Amino acid sequence: MNKSQLRRHFSDAEWARIRALADTQQTPFLVVHLDTVRAKYQELREGFPTARIYYAVKANPAPEVLKLLAGLGCCFDIASRYELDLVMGLGVTPDRISYGNTIKKAVDVRYAYEKGVRVFASDSEMDVRRIAREAPGAHLHIRVLTEGTETADWPLSRKFGCQQEMVVDMILLARDLGLDPAGISFHVGSQQRDLGAWDAALAKVKFIFDKLESHGVKLRQINMGGGFPAHYVNRTHEIPHYCEEITRFLQEDFGDEMPEIMLEPGRSLVGESGVIVSEVVLISRKSRYGLHRWVYTDIGVFGGLIETLGESIKYPIFTERQGKPEEAVLSGPTCDSMDIMYEDNKVPLPLSLEEGDRLYWLSTGAYTTSYSSIAFNGFPPLKAYFV
Repeated sequence: MNKSQLRRHFSDAEWARIRALADTQQTPFLVVHLDTVRAKYQELREGFPTARIYYAVKANPAPEVLKLLAGLGCCFDIASRYELDLVMGLGVTPDRISYGNTIKKAVDVRYAYEKGVRVFASDSEMDVRRIAREAPGAHLHIRVLTEGTETADWPLSRKFGCQQEMVVDMILLARDLGLDPAGISFHVGSQQRDLGAWDAALAKVKFIFDKLESHGVKLRQINMGGGFPAHYVNRTHEIPHYCEEITRFLQEDFGDEMPEIMLEPGRSLVGESGVIVSEVVLISRKSRYGLHRWVYTDIGVFGGLIETLGESIKYPIFTERQGKPEEAVLSGPTCDSMDIMYEDNKVPLPLSLEEGDRLYWLSTGAYTTSYSSIAFNGFPPLKAYFV
């Protein structure tokens, strides 16, 4: 990408602040621009003014990010007791926390319940019975399987959720076990660029609401999860357009009997705030007549770029080195052949690129530090700085 494309992500003043910090640090590292997080939260808040927003802590669990969002009134979706301790350690009260992971130990359910958490998600009979035993009377959302695997850049179906007939059975079971079956949750897949995925999911939810009402159970909540996209290389709609269309889908399905809406955004709030700064370690060709260079950087799949597996997430990459571009394979520094970020989708980089030049990976604020390995090949976890 060139400087004019860079300005689509950051103003000149914002980029100057990022660069001023980056120039003082040794690569690789992540810089998070907190004003971008604030703006993204406010944008979603304006788009869904009556929804309760639960930030998915797993996207970026940095205390600086959590404190900012907590101060803005955001709630939090946790996936473990460790995330629970993290957010409560920052002063977040348990009424602002939802335990959204459907895979959890009994001891962790009890731990969260004793800390005051009352909102849980489930998608299996065993887990419903576990929650009833360890968190009596808790509010429960049953997660329904949704389509969207083919249109999400990072799909989340198959592992999570169950078919709608089972959702009905488990809501009835939860009621009989003394739980509060509050509603239905779903997730259309992370980085979902097809608005129709929400339309299809909400149609399923409406069917379940109607079916359960015939059994004497009136649900009152829909947790629509996350899925809202960040801007990477592939084109996507703007967030206000998502808000407008999803609101229309809700109105078409539920009319005047609108349920309470919960959202669990992660990527869309923090993704565009991040810039990973890396250094070119080596440039080579694999044969005398090789058409493509291999460019090796000091960050790779195991250092925070795991979402490049399968070349799923395509990050915009900027370098200040000028010159004629040539497509290159981009690879990481570890002794693992999986550590290749882009081989099929080669990256245009200047032929003048040299060892020691810096590459700036934009929109890397989500799922980078939290996915970074602890010490594979001895490389330390990805450091993060905040402006």
